[in-house]
Amino acid sequence: MKKGFALQWHITEKCDQRCKHCYIYGGEDCNLKKDLSINEMAVILQNFVDFCNRVNKYPVLSITGGDPLLYENVWEFLELVKSYGIKFHILGNPFHLNDEVASRLKELGCTHYQMSLDGLEKTHDAIRMPGSYKATLSKIKCLKNAGIIATIMATVSKMNMEELPDLVDVVVENNVDRFAFARYCPNPGDEDMMPSPLEYKDFLEKMWSKYEKYKDSSTLFSLKEHLWTLFLYEKGLFNIEDIQNKDNLILDGCHCGICHMTLLTDGTVYACRRSETPIGNVPDQSFYDIFFGNEMEKYRQYDSFEACSKCELLCYCRGCPSVANCSKGNFYAKDPQCWKEV
Repeated sequence: MKKGFALQWHITEKCDQRCKHCYIYGGEDCNLKKDLSINEMAVILQNFVDFCNRVNKYPVLSITGGDPLLYENVWEFLELVKSYGIKFHILGNPFHLNDEVASRLKELGCTHYQMSLDGLEKTHDAIRMPGSYKATLSKIKCLKNAGIIATIMATVSKMNMEELPDLVDVVVENNVDRFAFARYCPNPGDEDMMPSPLEYKDFLEKMWSKYEKYKDSSTLFSLKEHLWTLFLYEKGLFNIEDIQNKDNLILDGCHCGICHMTLLTDGTVYACRRSETPIGNVPDQSFYDIFFGNEMEKYRQYDSFEACSKCELLCYCRGCPSVANCSKGNFYAKDPQCWKEV
Protein backbone atom coordinates (compact mmCIF):
# COMPACT_ATOMS: atom_id res chain seq x y z
CA MET A 1 0.00 0.00 0.00
CA LYS A 2 1.40 3.39 -1.01
CA LYS A 3 2.44 5.56 1.94
CA GLY A 4 2.23 9.31 2.28
CA PHE A 5 4.89 12.00 2.23
CA ALA A 6 4.01 15.07 4.31
CA LEU A 7 4.73 18.68 3.46
CA GLN A 8 3.95 21.28 6.11
CA TRP A 9 3.44 24.37 3.98
CA HIS A 10 3.45 27.81 5.60
CA ILE A 11 1.56 29.83 3.00
CA THR A 12 1.59 33.11 4.95
CA GLU A 13 3.06 34.63 8.08
CA LYS A 14 0.04 36.89 8.63
CA CYS A 15 -1.61 36.13 11.96
CA ASP A 16 -3.99 37.72 14.47
CA GLN A 17 -2.07 36.32 17.43
CA ARG A 18 1.40 36.85 18.89
CA CYS A 19 1.93 33.61 20.77
CA LYS A 20 4.78 33.59 23.26
CA HIS A 21 6.25 30.38 21.79
CA CYS A 22 5.82 31.34 18.11
CA TYR A 23 8.75 30.67 15.76
CA ILE A 24 7.83 33.58 13.49
CA TYR A 25 7.38 36.29 16.07
CA GLY A 26 9.95 34.96 18.55
CA GLY A 27 12.86 37.16 17.49
CA GLU A 28 13.54 40.77 18.36
CA ASP A 29 13.54 41.81 14.69
CA CYS A 30 10.27 40.71 13.18
CA ASN A 31 10.30 41.15 9.42
CA LEU A 32 7.47 39.15 7.92
CA LYS A 33 8.26 37.42 4.65
CA LYS A 34 6.18 38.41 1.64
CA ASP A 35 3.63 35.84 0.52
CA LEU A 36 4.28 34.08 -2.77
CA SER A 37 1.97 34.75 -5.71
CA ILE A 38 -0.56 32.13 -6.75
CA ASN A 39 1.51 31.44 -9.88
CA GLU A 40 4.60 30.76 -7.75
CA MET A 41 2.53 28.53 -5.48
CA ALA A 42 1.28 26.58 -8.50
CA VAL A 43 4.84 25.88 -9.68
CA ILE A 44 5.86 24.67 -6.21
CA LEU A 45 2.77 22.47 -5.84
CA GLN A 46 3.51 20.79 -9.18
CA ASN A 47 7.10 20.30 -7.99
CA PHE A 48 5.85 18.53 -4.85
CA VAL A 49 3.40 16.33 -6.76
CA ASP A 50 6.18 15.35 -9.19
CA PHE A 51 8.43 14.47 -6.25
CA CYS A 52 5.77 12.26 -4.65
CA ASN A 53 5.14 10.47 -7.94
CA ARG A 54 8.85 9.90 -8.39
CA VAL A 55 9.28 8.34 -4.92
CA ASN A 56 5.96 6.45 -5.14
CA LYS A 57 4.28 8.27 -2.25
CA TYR A 58 0.96 10.07 -2.12
CA PRO A 59 1.16 13.78 -1.19
CA VAL A 60 0.00 14.87 2.27
CA LEU A 61 -0.39 18.61 2.78
CA SER A 62 -0.57 20.32 6.16
CA ILE A 63 -1.35 23.91 5.26
CA THR A 64 -0.51 26.48 7.92
CA GLY A 65 0.91 29.94 8.56
CA GLY A 66 0.56 32.29 10.38
CA ASP A 67 -3.12 31.77 9.83
CA PRO A 68 -3.52 30.19 6.37
CA LEU A 69 -6.99 31.69 5.98
CA LEU A 70 -5.30 35.11 5.85
CA TYR A 71 -3.37 34.25 2.68
CA GLU A 72 -4.78 36.60 0.05
CA ASN A 73 -5.28 33.86 -2.56
CA VAL A 74 -6.18 31.05 -0.17
CA TRP A 75 -9.33 29.89 -2.00
CA GLU A 76 -7.66 29.92 -5.39
CA PHE A 77 -4.77 27.95 -3.90
CA LEU A 78 -7.08 25.36 -2.33
CA GLU A 79 -8.95 24.98 -5.63
CA LEU A 80 -5.57 24.20 -7.19
CA VAL A 81 -4.86 21.63 -4.47
CA LYS A 82 -8.24 20.03 -5.13
CA SER A 83 -7.49 19.82 -8.87
CA TYR A 84 -4.71 17.34 -8.00
CA GLY A 85 -7.07 15.27 -5.86
CA ILE A 86 -5.02 16.05 -2.74
CA LYS A 87 -6.72 15.93 0.65
CA PHE A 88 -5.26 18.42 3.11
CA HIS A 89 -5.12 19.44 6.76
CA ILE A 90 -5.32 23.01 8.04
CA LEU A 91 -3.29 24.12 11.07
CA GLY A 92 -4.84 27.45 11.96
CA ASN A 93 -6.78 29.71 14.28
CA PRO A 94 -10.50 29.99 15.09
CA PHE A 95 -10.98 33.67 14.26
CA HIS A 96 -11.86 33.41 10.57
CA LEU A 97 -13.82 30.17 10.81
CA ASN A 98 -17.58 30.03 10.47
CA ASP A 99 -20.11 27.55 9.07
CA GLU A 100 -19.71 28.84 5.52
CA VAL A 101 -15.90 28.72 5.62
CA ALA A 102 -15.90 25.24 7.17
CA SER A 103 -18.28 23.92 4.51
CA ARG A 104 -16.16 25.39 1.75
CA LEU A 105 -12.99 23.91 3.22
CA LYS A 106 -14.65 20.49 3.36
CA GLU A 107 -15.79 20.78 -0.26
CA LEU A 108 -12.23 21.54 -1.34
CA GLY A 109 -10.78 18.50 0.45
CA CYS A 110 -9.99 19.56 4.01
CA THR A 111 -10.12 16.50 6.25
CA HIS A 112 -8.69 17.89 9.53
CA TYR A 113 -8.56 21.36 11.07
CA GLN A 114 -6.14 21.78 13.97
CA MET A 115 -6.45 24.54 16.54
CA SER A 116 -4.47 25.08 19.74
CA LEU A 117 -5.32 25.13 23.42
CA ASP A 118 -2.30 25.72 25.63
CA GLY A 119 -3.88 25.33 29.05
CA LEU A 120 -7.05 26.45 30.72
CA GLU A 121 -8.59 29.80 29.84
CA LYS A 122 -6.41 32.23 31.80
CA THR A 123 -3.15 30.53 30.86
CA HIS A 124 -4.08 29.94 27.23
CA ASP A 125 -5.20 33.53 26.70
CA ALA A 126 -1.99 34.80 28.34
CA ILE A 127 0.12 32.67 25.96
CA ARG A 128 -1.87 33.42 22.81
CA MET A 129 -4.51 36.15 22.85
CA PRO A 130 -7.35 37.30 25.15
CA GLY A 131 -10.56 35.59 24.11
CA SER A 132 -8.91 32.90 22.00
CA TYR A 133 -9.71 30.08 24.45
CA LYS A 134 -13.46 30.57 24.14
CA ALA A 135 -13.16 31.30 20.42
CA THR A 136 -11.37 27.98 19.87
CA LEU A 137 -13.93 25.93 21.79
CA SER A 138 -16.78 27.70 20.00
CA LYS A 139 -15.53 26.60 16.55
CA ILE A 140 -15.33 22.87 17.27
CA LYS A 141 -19.02 22.38 16.50
CA CYS A 142 -18.88 24.19 13.15
CA LEU A 143 -15.97 21.99 12.04
CA LYS A 144 -17.76 18.81 13.08
CA ASN A 145 -20.99 19.93 11.43
CA ALA A 146 -19.07 20.36 8.18
CA GLY A 147 -17.61 16.85 8.48
CA ILE A 148 -14.07 18.05 9.27
CA ILE A 149 -12.11 16.29 12.01
CA ALA A 150 -11.62 18.82 14.83
CA THR A 151 -8.15 18.50 16.34
CA ILE A 152 -6.78 20.28 19.39
CA MET A 153 -3.02 20.57 19.84
CA ALA A 154 -1.16 21.79 22.94
CA THR A 155 2.41 23.01 23.26
CA VAL A 156 3.88 21.86 26.58
CA SER A 157 6.16 23.94 28.79
CA LYS A 158 6.45 24.81 32.46
CA MET A 159 3.96 27.60 31.80
CA ASN A 160 1.08 25.17 31.31
CA MET A 161 2.21 21.64 32.16
CA GLU A 162 0.21 21.39 35.39
CA GLU A 163 -3.02 22.37 33.62
CA LEU A 164 -2.92 20.00 30.65
CA PRO A 165 -4.38 16.96 32.47
CA ASP A 166 -7.43 19.13 33.26
CA LEU A 167 -7.47 20.29 29.64
CA VAL A 168 -8.12 16.66 28.66
CA ASP A 169 -11.43 16.90 30.55
CA VAL A 170 -12.28 20.02 28.56
CA VAL A 171 -11.59 18.52 25.12
CA VAL A 172 -13.61 15.39 25.94
CA GLU A 173 -16.52 17.50 27.24
CA ASN A 174 -16.45 19.49 23.99
CA ASN A 175 -16.40 16.37 21.77
CA VAL A 176 -13.04 17.15 20.19
CA ASP A 177 -12.20 14.42 17.67
CA ARG A 178 -8.44 14.32 18.28
CA PHE A 179 -6.08 15.67 20.92
CA ALA A 180 -2.28 15.72 21.00
CA PHE A 181 0.58 17.70 22.44
CA ALA A 182 4.22 18.41 21.67
CA ARG A 183 6.95 20.11 23.64
CA TYR A 184 7.94 23.72 23.31
CA CYS A 185 11.18 24.24 21.39
CA PRO A 186 12.75 27.12 23.31
CA ASN A 187 13.75 30.39 21.76
CA PRO A 188 17.10 31.75 23.03
CA GLY A 189 16.81 32.62 26.73
CA ASP A 190 13.68 30.50 27.28
CA GLU A 191 15.40 27.34 28.47
CA ASP A 192 13.93 27.76 31.98
CA MET A 193 10.49 27.00 30.47
CA MET A 194 11.54 23.38 29.91
CA PRO A 195 10.77 20.73 32.56
CA SER A 196 13.40 18.37 33.90
CA PRO A 197 13.38 14.77 32.63
CA LEU A 198 11.72 13.41 35.77
CA GLU A 199 9.17 16.24 35.78
CA TYR A 200 8.30 15.38 32.21
CA LYS A 201 8.01 11.69 32.96
CA ASP A 202 5.62 12.50 35.81
CA PHE A 203 3.62 14.69 33.42
CA LEU A 204 3.30 11.81 30.94
CA GLU A 205 2.09 9.56 33.77
CA LYS A 206 -0.68 12.04 34.62
CA MET A 207 -1.67 12.38 30.98
CA TRP A 208 -1.72 8.61 30.50
CA SER A 209 -4.07 8.28 33.48
CA LYS A 210 -6.44 10.74 31.81
CA TYR A 211 -6.19 8.93 28.49
CA GLU A 212 -7.03 5.65 30.21
CA LYS A 213 -10.00 7.29 31.93
CA TYR A 214 -11.39 8.46 28.60
CA LYS A 215 -10.32 5.56 26.39
CA ASP A 216 -13.94 4.80 25.51
CA SER A 217 -14.81 8.42 24.70
CA SER A 218 -15.21 9.80 21.19
CA THR A 219 -11.87 11.67 21.49
CA LEU A 220 -8.81 10.00 19.98
CA PHE A 221 -5.61 10.72 21.90
CA SER A 222 -2.71 10.87 19.46
CA LEU A 223 0.68 9.89 20.90
CA LYS A 224 2.50 12.44 18.77
CA GLU A 225 5.16 13.13 21.42
CA HIS A 226 8.03 10.72 20.70
CA LEU A 227 8.92 10.12 24.34
CA TRP A 228 5.62 8.26 24.66
CA THR A 229 7.56 5.35 23.14
CA LEU A 230 9.99 5.27 26.05
CA PHE A 231 7.14 5.72 28.52
CA LEU A 232 5.14 2.80 27.09
CA TYR A 233 8.30 0.68 26.74
CA GLU A 234 9.00 1.00 30.45
CA LYS A 235 5.37 0.14 31.22
CA GLY A 236 5.64 -3.04 29.15
CA LEU A 237 3.14 -1.73 26.58
CA PHE A 238 5.65 -1.43 23.74
CA ASN A 239 7.63 -4.59 23.05
CA ILE A 240 10.58 -4.49 20.64
CA GLU A 241 10.66 -8.27 20.46
CA ASP A 242 7.23 -8.27 18.83
CA ILE A 243 8.56 -6.24 15.88
CA GLN A 244 10.38 -7.95 13.02
CA ASN A 245 13.32 -5.62 12.48
CA LYS A 246 16.39 -7.78 11.93
CA ASP A 247 17.94 -5.15 9.62
CA ASN A 248 17.63 -2.39 12.27
CA LEU A 249 15.55 -0.17 10.01
CA ILE A 250 14.20 3.15 11.33
CA LEU A 251 10.53 2.28 11.76
CA ASP A 252 9.10 5.05 13.95
CA GLY A 253 9.89 8.13 15.98
CA CYS A 254 10.94 11.49 14.55
CA HIS A 255 10.03 11.73 10.85
CA CYS A 256 12.77 14.23 10.03
CA GLY A 257 14.70 13.06 6.99
CA ILE A 258 12.25 10.21 6.36
CA CYS A 259 8.80 11.27 5.19
CA HIS A 260 8.42 14.95 5.98
CA MET A 261 9.64 18.40 4.95
CA THR A 262 8.55 21.94 5.78
CA LEU A 263 8.15 24.79 3.31
CA LEU A 264 8.32 28.41 4.49
CA THR A 265 6.56 31.33 2.85
CA ASP A 266 9.65 32.42 0.87
CA GLY A 267 10.35 28.97 -0.61
CA THR A 268 12.94 27.93 1.98
CA VAL A 269 12.70 24.22 2.76
CA TYR A 270 13.40 22.99 6.30
CA ALA A 271 14.04 19.45 7.44
CA CYS A 272 11.90 20.32 10.49
CA ARG A 273 10.03 23.53 11.33
CA ARG A 274 10.66 23.16 15.05
CA SER A 275 14.28 24.33 14.73
CA GLU A 276 16.57 26.09 12.26
CA THR A 277 17.12 23.33 9.68
CA PRO A 278 17.31 24.88 6.18
CA ILE A 279 18.09 22.31 3.49
CA GLY A 280 17.23 24.07 0.22
CA ASN A 281 14.90 26.40 -1.66
CA VAL A 282 12.10 25.90 -4.16
CA PRO A 283 11.51 26.49 -6.99
CA ASP A 284 15.26 27.05 -7.50
CA GLN A 285 15.73 23.37 -6.59
CA SER A 286 13.38 20.42 -6.89
CA PHE A 287 11.99 18.72 -3.82
CA TYR A 288 13.61 15.52 -5.09
CA ASP A 289 17.10 17.03 -5.20
CA ILE A 290 16.58 18.65 -1.79
CA PHE A 291 15.31 15.50 -0.09
CA PHE A 292 18.15 13.36 -1.42
CA GLY A 293 20.76 16.11 -1.14
CA ASN A 294 23.69 16.52 1.20
CA GLU A 295 21.96 18.99 3.53
CA MET A 296 19.06 16.64 4.26
CA GLU A 297 21.43 13.71 4.58
CA LYS A 298 22.87 15.35 7.71
CA TYR A 299 19.58 14.64 9.48
CA ARG A 300 19.75 10.91 8.66
CA GLN A 301 23.05 10.23 10.46
CA TYR A 302 21.51 8.01 13.10
CA ASP A 303 24.86 6.76 14.40
CA SER A 304 25.68 10.37 15.33
CA PHE A 305 22.97 10.65 17.96
CA GLU A 306 24.95 10.92 21.18
CA ALA A 307 22.56 8.97 23.43
CA CYS A 308 20.00 7.43 21.07
CA SER A 309 22.63 5.52 19.06
CA LYS A 310 23.40 3.52 22.22
CA CYS A 311 19.74 2.91 23.07
CA GLU A 312 17.68 -0.13 22.11
CA LEU A 313 14.87 2.27 21.11
CA LEU A 314 16.94 4.01 18.39
CA CYS A 315 14.74 2.64 15.58
CA TYR A 316 11.49 3.62 17.31
CA CYS A 317 12.01 6.83 19.29
CA ARG A 318 15.02 9.25 19.16
CA GLY A 319 13.03 11.74 21.24
CA CYS A 320 12.79 15.19 19.65
CA PRO A 321 16.07 16.24 18.02
CA SER A 322 14.70 19.74 17.46
CA VAL A 323 14.15 20.25 21.20
CA ALA A 324 17.78 19.18 21.65
CA ASN A 325 18.86 21.50 18.85
CA CYS A 326 17.06 24.52 20.33
CA SER A 327 18.19 23.75 23.87
CA LYS A 328 21.79 22.70 23.26
CA GLY A 329 22.60 23.83 19.74
CA ASN A 330 23.14 20.22 18.70
CA PHE A 331 20.59 18.18 16.73
CA TYR A 332 22.32 14.97 17.86
CA ALA A 333 22.47 15.77 21.58
CA LYS A 334 20.40 13.80 24.06
CA ASP A 335 16.79 14.92 24.25
CA PRO A 336 16.71 17.28 27.28
CA GLN A 337 13.56 15.62 28.68
CA CYS A 338 14.64 11.99 28.15
CA TRP A 339 15.02 10.30 31.54
CA LYS A 340 16.58 7.06 30.29
CA GLU A 341 20.17 6.25 31.16
CA VAL A 342 22.13 4.64 28.30
